[in-house]
Amino acid sequence: MAAQMETPQQAHKRALLARLARIEGQIRGIRRMIESDAGCEDVAQQLAASRKALNKAFYEMMACAIEHQLDANGALPAASKDKLGELTRLLAKYG
Repeated sequence: MAAQMETPQQAHKRALLARLARIEGQIRGIRRMIESDAGCEDVAQQLAASRKALNKAFYEMMACAIEHQLDANGALPAASKDKLGELTRLLAKYG
C-alpha cells in the first residue's frame, strides 16, 4: 500500500502536538525542581523558557489559522500562497 502524503494541516497538527508534548515535559521538570527545593532563580529560568515555548506554540497556531482563513477553498494563486506562507512563518518565528 502506498504511503499517504501528509497535508499541510496534518503537518501543522503533528508539529503543534510535538511542541506541546515538549512543553508538558518542561512543566513536569519544573514541578520536580520545586519539589526538590531548587533555587528560585533556576525555577524562574525554566518557567520563562516554558512560557516562551508556549507563546511560540500560540503564534504558530495563529499563523495556521490565518493561512486557513485566507485560503479556505484553496483558490489563492501560488505566488500569494508563497507570500502568505512567508508572512505567517515570520509571525510564528518572531511573534
